[in-house]
Amino acid sequence: MLRYLLVFLFVATSSAARAQDDGFVPLFNGKDFDGWEQAGGKALYRVENGMVVGESVAGTPNSFMCTKKIYGNFVLEYEFKCDNLLNSGVQIRSNVYGIETVIDGKGKNKTIPAGRVHGYQVEIDPNKPDRMWSGGIYDEGRRGWLYPGLAGGEGESFTKKGQAIFKPNEWNKVRVECNGNHIRTWLNDQPRADFEDDMTPKGIIALQVHGIGNHPEAVGKTVMWRNLKIKEIASASQSATH
Repeated sequence: MLRYLLVFLFVATSSAARAQDDGFVPLFNGKDFDGWEQAGGKALYRVENGMVVGESVAGTPNSFMCTKKIYGNFVLEYEFKCDNLLNSGVQIRSNVYGIETVIDGKGKNKTIPAGRVHGYQVEIDPNKPDRMWSGGIYDEGRRGWLYPGLAGGEGESFTKKGQAIFKPNEWNKVRVECNGNHIRTWLNDQPRADFEDDMTPKGIIALQVHGIGNHPEAVGKTVMWRNLKIKEIASASQSATH
């Protein structure tokens, strides 16, 4: 019995040491939304079997479940499963203001309404199979698509790769690295976005349920997230590697 107990303690200690060395911490506690708050629309969010489940509702704009904590340089990992009738995403380095605010949108002032979540979004794109830009970066509420860009023809190759690696109706794994101006993403261990942008150095992380507009067939559909974890990077010089 003592031998088995010692083996168990060794395995448990080794696992804890590996987790500590890994540097990741859970972004979500798996039980409730402590440390999170909803903004934007009125989509339904709930915790189910350790997962975050977002459910679409009619007559509401984009909805977001947002971290209260601000993050700058980090590595973020999560898995998602999204109904094929929905569009979704995960906001990174994003913001939401309590009052209407004018920001500098890269040389062009832009007015952000009160309560509007805006900023970089790692796209979840199953409802547009002819595009399939999951893992791309959309600038929510500001400039639109950043990666792939809308010029130069890079969208076509991005689509073909997305169609090949995205898993419909299954869990898909995402990795995001934000280090200084450098933003990179992976979908199912395959590289997706890789670019530099300095508009927003830090902000919240948020889980989006996209508004469904005039599509009653999309009411009550879900997007789910699990295994959300994050590793903060002390400075841009401490580059994360994949």
